[in-house]
Parts: sequence; C-alpha cells; structure tokens
Amino acid sequence: MRFGAAVLRSYEHRFAVEEVVLNAGPADGEILVRIAGCGMCRTDLAVRRSVGRSPLPAVLGHEGAGVVVETGGPDTGLSVGDHVVLSFDSCGHCRNCLGGAPAYCDSFASLNLFGGRKENAARFTDAAGGELAPRWFGQSSFAEYAMVAARNVVRVDPSLPLELLGPLGCGFLTGAGAVFNSFGVGPGDTIAVFGAGAVGLAAVMAATAVGAVTVAVDRHPERLAIAERLRAIPLHTASTALPDRIWQLTEGGAQYALDTTGSIRLINDALRALCPTGHLGLVARLQTALPLEPGALDRGRRISHICEGDAVPGLLIPRLTGLWQAGRFPFDQLIRTYPLAGINEAERDCDAGRVVKPVLIPEGRGR
Repeated sequence: MRFGAAVLRSYEHRFAVEEVVLNAGPADGEILVRIAGCGMCRTDLAVRRSVGRSPLPAVLGHEGAGVVVETGGPDTGLSVGDHVVLSFDSCGHCRNCLGGAPAYCDSFASLNLFGGRKENAARFTDAAGGELAPRWFGQSSFAEYAMVAARNVVRVDPSLPLELLGPLGCGFLTGAGAVFNSFGVGPGDTIAVFGAGAVGLAAVMAATAVGAVTVAVDRHPERLAIAERLRAIPLHTASTALPDRIWQLTEGGAQYALDTTGSIRLINDALRALCPTGHLGLVARLQTALPLEPGALDRGRRISHICEGDAVPGLLIPRLTGLWQAGRFPFDQLIRTYPLAGINEAERDCDAGRVVKPVLIPEGRGR
C-alpha cells in the first residue's frame, strides 16, 4: 500500500511529506494502524543531534494514536476497528520486561532509538524503492499509517478524542508516571517541577490530581501561567535564591523534584531545594558531565534517572484517560494540532516554545 508520511532524509534538512510504500501486510504479532494524530516529542527532534546514531532516511514519530485496520494473526489481542494508543517498543522477554519494567528493556535503545526491529524492515520504502530506516520507537507514526508490534499498543475507549491521545504514549506518560510510579507522590506531599513543557506540565497535572503541593519552575511566563491554571505555584528561573524560595513555598523543602530541562544549574538548584531524604528525578538525557555543587547531594538526598515514567503503558494510559474523563488530567489544554503537511511549522513552534505539545493530524485536519 502507498500512503503519505513525513520523511527526514538528513540531519540538517527539513521534513518532507512524501509517498511511502508498505510492501506487505502485518506479520504475526503486528497490526496496521490508520493514524488519527501523532504528538511531536523532543526526542523526535533530538535525532538531528544524534548524527550517525539514529539512521536516516526515516519516518519519525512515536506518540501515535489511531484505528486498527488489519491484524497479523490471532494472537495480537486486537480487532479491526479498535481505537489504540501507541507507546514505546520493548522485547517482552528480558529480566526487566518480565519484571514489569519495560522502559528498562535490555533492547530499549536498539528497538526505539537506533534502528528498530530488523525483521521485515525492507517492506518499508520510499516511492522509488529506496530503503527507509526500520520503525522509530516501533511506530514511525508521522504518517497516515503505521505498522506496529501489538506489544506497543494500548486499546482505549472509542468515545475518547482519538486524535489527541497519542502524547499519552510518551511525553504525558513520562511526566505523570514520574509522579505516580517513580516518586509515589500522595496527598499533601511537596514536589518541585523544573521545566513546564509537556513532560513537566503532565507532572503538574498528576501531582494536582493526587492532592500534592506543586511548585513549577520555568523561564517562559506563558508556561508559568499554564502551570498556575493547573494549580501549581509558579516560579521563574531568574528568581533570586531559587532553592530558598522553594524551601519557603514548600515549608521545609520539596520531598520530590523533577528536572525536565537538563540544565546543570537547575539540577543543582533542584537538589538544594529538596528536604532531607528528598528525591530528584531526571528525565532529560544529559549531553555533558554533571558537576554537583558542594553540599547539593547530602542529608540523604538522592538522584536518579527516570525513563518513560517507570510506566507499564497498558496500566498507566487507562489511568490517565480515566482522570481526563473525570476532569482531573486536562492534557488536551496543552495541545495544538497541525496538519501533517505542517510538520516543519510544528517543529519551529516547538523549538521556539510557542506550543507545549504539537500534534500532527493526517489529511489536513489540523487547526
């Protein structure tokens, strides 16, 4: 079959919407999904900085949602017409997958970032027959259709706004999962969230949903305004004595802090903002060494890296949609939609901080 997809041909060039070709239907354990919408994540855009590691040309996109149009065999557990959210890939048989921690799959990097599953990769080509990289994050969902391992897929209620659900598979899952799973935040707990982008604001929404006291730190006034609407206490990164301000606002230091920025200065500020025995989680992939200031990591404080919110997508995504239906996780307020053909505009707006979460809609249905 032939369909439209946004192809990135080199690390320096813009995306181009092209006709691509899928030369065979789903193999055993796979499904074909007609994409209703796909979120744009910072990880997609970071491919430009990964020169040589993430193979190109490729169709990126890993926050897809859509409708099952074909299944490969009886063991997928899915049916034609099912509404699904697509999440990250994992092998399913390593120690971490079997232990309920698929985000720490032994094959996570190779499956999701550096080439994807090799089996049947040649089925996916451009219109001239040129090879495209195997599935990005098991999806390659900047496209009208995606071939996906059934393991990646979470069935959702068909009454939900399907075109907006894709970011629940990665960005929103990561922020909310950090609060629910990694930290186990509860009523009355205190958390400081550094960076009010998609991941950070998802953490704010999750913390609000469980009744925590939340401080949101960012340099963009408009994002701080969103955080305040979501019932966080806004705090600009330029505030003097930032850790001291957080200690005051949380009445003795935050029990938890989540850094989404990767900023060395803010990571040190986050550590200093913690109360004794506090826990700082990092979600950004650091590009340099992490020097810690004297005294930042003491008094029982600890620091860890959090991948995909420590989530099992099949458990957390239904929880998030249930919270949305109850009016307690309003992720749709963070989304702006674009037609798939507007992918380069979406990337520019994302880079400039003009949009929290772009979502690409095939067939020009963006607004």
